[in-house]
Amino acid sequence: MNDTIAPAPENMNKEDHSARDPILNEFLASQGGPFFELQKQLQLLRQNALQVGSRATLFVALAWGMPFLLAVPGNFSLEHGQGAYLVDLGVFAKFFIGIGAFILAEQQVENGLKAKLSQLVLAPVVAPTSIPAAAAIVASALRQRDSRGAEFTCLMLAVFASVLSYANFHATEASSWAVTYFPEGNRVSAAGWWSICFSLPLFVFLFLRGAWRHLLWARMLRNIAKLDLRLVATHPDGKGGLAFLAQYPNAYAIFVFGMSCAIAAAVAKSHFLEEGLSATTLSMIMSGWLAIVISFFAYPLSAFTPPLLRLKEQSLSLLDAQATRFCRAAERKVIGRNVFSDATPEPEPELADPGKQYETTRKLSTILVNRAVVIPVAAAALIPFAAVAATKLPFKEVLSVVKKLLLL
Repeated sequence: MNDTIAPAPENMNKEDHSARDPILNEFLASQGGPFFELQKQLQLLRQNALQVGSRATLFVALAWGMPFLLAVPGNFSLEHGQGAYLVDLGVFAKFFIGIGAFILAEQQVENGLKAKLSQLVLAPVVAPTSIPAAAAIVASALRQRDSRGAEFTCLMLAVFASVLSYANFHATEASSWAVTYFPEGNRVSAAGWWSICFSLPLFVFLFLRGAWRHLLWARMLRNIAKLDLRLVATHPDGKGGLAFLAQYPNAYAIFVFGMSCAIAAAVAKSHFLEEGLSATTLSMIMSGWLAIVISFFAYPLSAFTPPLLRLKEQSLSLLDAQATRFCRAAERKVIGRNVFSDATPEPEPELADPGKQYETTRKLSTILVNRAVVIPVAAAALIPFAAVAATKLPFKEVLSVVKKLLLL
């Protein structure tokens, strides 16, 4: 059962918590697992240095730069540059922006999640008696993070995506940097084979790996929400002392931007936009994608709604009772008796006026996630779609749609 209103801890040293259970500070979302160990063996990173800049440069060079070099000879044979590598928006979005963003996001995600988890203990939001249970939850998440089976599944799904891409190359009826069209059967170019065997699997694997690790974080938060929590209804953050958790999605802004670029490029290449685009249609597309992104992050945070509801209900009940006693005592002092009274004598204790606390508690929000605190990640989700839409609609209309979605 979650504590409703707990007194401030006495003689509590913040460092005592992390020293007692150091594993609580060891949920490093971007470390561990076979892929991390492989990169460490190749000296692409170190245990205490992810080196995201150099790794992003290397992976983008291999995933996007290598097909570019392999496609150069074939581009000269394409009529009017149709199907040329540099004009393929989907390739640029996935292999350049997407892969680069997924790697660059690793440091931001790791630092952001680690800070939020530490604050749960240092506040302390998690009651000291529940810290061993919290440590066990984190340890379980770490074991799943390092799972070979999970990353193998991500790899198999990436291979499946490559098989679909290969089938699509053979089904196309136009030549491009990736394939040469022949009536008797298409021939995949060297650049096309590289994208099938390396670039696309890397993009899909990095995305699935990042999404899987976020799922582990989500499950971890949902389990922590079941522990004894030291929440207080009158906390100035208006969310019982948990508002800092609602900001964690912003650590994924770069990751979301990379995925949004790939989705926006796919939408741009679809026949859906070729038939014409209106501001209403654009708003529907962007609001739909934004809803998916916010739901992705709302899932773990929704676990804290039940304890916040209990906190609000129990606090209002206690404050309401005290307000009745306080106001009746004040009434007796002013007019000598209570208007509604009985023969039972009432005590005359010195009570504090609970009015301000009652009003603050009444305004307590029981839903952590809202668009106002996740504007960075919401903007990262919408900007790629806005860039695509700007090629079809006046810039002012596109900007108006984006502003409405961000400020609603």
